[in-house]
Amino acid sequence: MKKQSNLSRLMGYAGGHRILTYLSWVLSVMSALLALVPFWYIWRIIHDILEVSPNFSQAGNVTSYGWSAVLFAVISIVVYIAALMCSHMSAFRVAANIRKELMRHITALPLGVTEKYGSGKLRRIVNTSSAATETYLAHRLPDKAGAVATPIGLLFLLLAFDWRLGLLSLVPVVLGFLIMMKMTGKDMEKRMEQYQNALADMSNEAVEYVRGVPVVKTFGQTIFSFKRFKDAIDNYETWVIAYTKGLRLPMMFYTTAINGVFAFLIAGGILFTRGGVTNELLLNLIFYIVITPVIGTTLTKIMFMSEDAMIVGDAINRIDEVLNEKPLSESSVNNIPKNNGITLEHVSYSYDGEKNALNDVSLSIKPGQTVALVGASGGGKTTLANIVTRFFDPQKGRVLIGNTEIRDIPKETLMNKVSFVFQNSRLIKASILENVRMAKPNATREEIAHALEAAQCLDIIEKLPNGIDTVVGTKGVYLSGGEQQRIAIARAILKNAPILILDEATAFADPDNEVRVQQALSALSKGKTIIMIAHRLSSITDADCIYVLQDGEIVESGTHSGLIERNGIFTKMWKNYSEAAEWKIAKEVNA
Repeated sequence: MKKQSNLSRLMGYAGGHRILTYLSWVLSVMSALLALVPFWYIWRIIHDILEVSPNFSQAGNVTSYGWSAVLFAVISIVVYIAALMCSHMSAFRVAANIRKELMRHITALPLGVTEKYGSGKLRRIVNTSSAATETYLAHRLPDKAGAVATPIGLLFLLLAFDWRLGLLSLVPVVLGFLIMMKMTGKDMEKRMEQYQNALADMSNEAVEYVRGVPVVKTFGQTIFSFKRFKDAIDNYETWVIAYTKGLRLPMMFYTTAINGVFAFLIAGGILFTRGGVTNELLLNLIFYIVITPVIGTTLTKIMFMSEDAMIVGDAINRIDEVLNEKPLSESSVNNIPKNNGITLEHVSYSYDGEKNALNDVSLSIKPGQTVALVGASGGGKTTLANIVTRFFDPQKGRVLIGNTEIRDIPKETLMNKVSFVFQNSRLIKASILENVRMAKPNATREEIAHALEAAQCLDIIEKLPNGIDTVVGTKGVYLSGGEQQRIAIARAILKNAPILILDEATAFADPDNEVRVQQALSALSKGKTIIMIAHRLSSITDADCIYVLQDGEIVESGTHSGLIERNGIFTKMWKNYSEAAEWKIAKEVNA
């Protein structure tokens, strides 16, 4: 199948506005040709002046020629503005449609895919790549149409008056074009891709670095602790310097060539006037000196258009890379789980296709049970929880809720079935009311207030200037990690889903907030099937079953007392945790 051109791809997003793109090209060509007409009037002015020299007062048509030149220049500008208006209307529609399609597709992708890209890189693709197509359609393509028409009109003017001087004017054009082709060839296309990669990596690592600033402040780490971010900056610096040095000589020769047309004209003028200077030769020489700067401007436009074509090609490739990611499959049958039990059968999952984050995991959680997942970081706890919430599908095995395979449950049904509170809950830049209402869009104000009360959030609401209508993140209104966690729990209480995933829900809470968060979780957990991920082992002693994960496998399972009696991995974890807690208490007492 023949691959679509970049322009065809973009026009596919234009819909009925594509006609405006084509119209902008026609208007741009007309503008470019109209812009050359004033030069003909300039030639007429110079001709009339030389004809009556030195009696310049007898040149009667100079004024009318001058006003005619101004008139055509103004018409050219007006037509060009019309061309840009048409191209911008189409370009804005294309960029908007690309962003809409990307966001629709991203929301359908499994969470594992978005984690693979990183939020910084995805945001850059959605915003910057679509903006690149906008610039290309709105400016570069109309300018390209005009830049193609200009040399054709110039060629006529250059050869119409004195073909010898015209050919001399074209020599630097040919030289500049050859140098330009060298600079904008396949090698440049590869370099442009490397440049965009370097920018994307630096943007992504910058986002991750900013998110990690609290850790830097807490533990006194320096920027060098974020090695990937520094490496991304260093990589960008190395690439840009090498790229600039590589183009230094070609760009110097190109600039010299396109601005060296005067040298050729002067040499030609000296050569052609050996037999004496005529008014006609002087007229044409002056005219060519006036008009030839247009050649350099046109060539430079074409060069930048070639660069922009590479940028937009790279942007489309990045957009396609995201759009080619496969979303989760949707069931054609509306299967409703019979109960809230959860079963994993021989589930395996790998992020990189090499090492398994989960390896042949099987477990069964009865409706209404509370189970805990414990183990060292990287053991697979969060991956297992993400599999249950279907943030991505297992590569082997299957997950069932209420004896129904999770792939056969419609997405909306599944999302209504499961709530989750993560260790680092985030609030959007909206009011407290709207942040909580995300869980149930048709919820009343009274229902939201009740959820906030159950989540122990009344003290938060009381200190805010506008209560639950206060917008978070503006005018100095910010909440601590524990406070954000309680708002997130209120959201889960409002949703009231029968299955609850708690991923380190008290991780960022201070002692006072931790007590309140625990109270809120108690209100949230009543009568639900619960999966808890916890490092604070004291919070899971009452769990119906504790699963110990290590290197993606369940190595131990049982109740708290049963695991302690076994004297295995969990016993060692409990001993270490207890010693750490005793040391902390002793330190606080001594302080």
